[in-house]
Amino acid sequence: GAHCLQLLSNPNDKEEGEAHSQLMKSNEARRLRSQAQSAFLKKDYYTAINLLDKILDVCVWDAELRELRAESYIKEGEPGKAISDLKAAAKLKSDNTEAFYKISTIYYELGDHEMSLSEVRECLKLDQDHKACFSHYKWVKKLNKQIVSAEELIQEGRYQEATEKYEAVIKMETNVPVYTTRAKERICHCLSKNQQSTEAIKLCTEVLQLEPENVNALKDRAEVYLLEEMYEEAIQDYETAKKYSDNDQQILESLEKAQRMLKQSQKKDYYKILGVKRNARKQEIIKAYRKLAMQWHPDNFQDEEEKKKAEKKFIDIAAAKEVLTDPEMRRKFDAGEDPLDAESQQGGGNPFHRAWNSWQGFDPFSSGGPFKFKFHFN
Repeated sequence: GAHCLQLLSNPNDKEEGEAHSQLMKSNEARRLRSQAQSAFLKKDYYTAINLLDKILDVCVWDAELRELRAESYIKEGEPGKAISDLKAAAKLKSDNTEAFYKISTIYYELGDHEMSLSEVRECLKLDQDHKACFSHYKWVKKLNKQIVSAEELIQEGRYQEATEKYEAVIKMETNVPVYTTRAKERICHCLSKNQQSTEAIKLCTEVLQLEPENVNALKDRAEVYLLEEMYEEAIQDYETAKKYSDNDQQILESLEKAQRMLKQSQKKDYYKILGVKRNARKQEIIKAYRKLAMQWHPDNFQDEEEKKKAEKKFIDIAAAKEVLTDPEMRRKFDAGEDPLDAESQQGGGNPFHRAWNSWQGFDPFSSGGPFKFKFHFN
């Protein structure tokens, strides 16, 4: 430190003006230095950083001041900003094992286990018996091994085994939360690829509650939503991912695909709903309809979610029967238009877009006539 100040007060340039300004700089630097040190001792790290910024503009190669600024950043809760000062200090000092150790632990706490490993190796190159470095090295190496092998399994499409590796990482590292989040993000990816929809949605959602801008988790959850035909949810995730990821071609393509699938899903295929062929006769249609109407009757379901799903299905089944048993409507549908949609567009009101309760009193066993609705199971 004094070396830098000395250089400033004994400039090579003999011009007086230059010497005077250098001298002013050196006095100023001394004053700033003692102010910075006292701010640090008073735990006013913010002030210390501001003062050190000014001195280090002039005394670029002052290892001691760089270490002080690094320590201030760490105390301020911004360890990432301490790294470049510590790296400079490590270069400037002959015995810099401590700096390498500190850099390694900071990388580790930020979730960068690979950089942490390479920095702690630098420490061990200088002193292979450095206790703190050696025990940190053993730990990070062990964790790194798990992560590397999990990633290899993902590459090979062995998602179940990769999931187990990442679950082991969560059990291993309980002090630094970032590893749990990363591991959960990768397990969410594995579950998504393995088409384990319920678990994938649950885990991806957990990750997104912690990190709403996590593009990987958004993409993985969206993929599962598509699988589950939850197109609106998928579109929403892809749109959020697009916002946080500039020009990712894959996201744009997936978003378009999801929008296409949503459009297709909104076109009802009444034959498919009843599971009958396009050339099915009226009697077959009514038979298929009765079977499905019994199966999907909302009164058969207790769970609220299930009941809602059943109501939606039931209304579709009733609509399909209505269209396919009416020759005129069926002809229109075969020609590529949805007669029920047309009705609602012309303001005729679409009976099948009503709420479920308005279907009470509707008897799926009559092949027409007034809607009555009671099941008698004898």
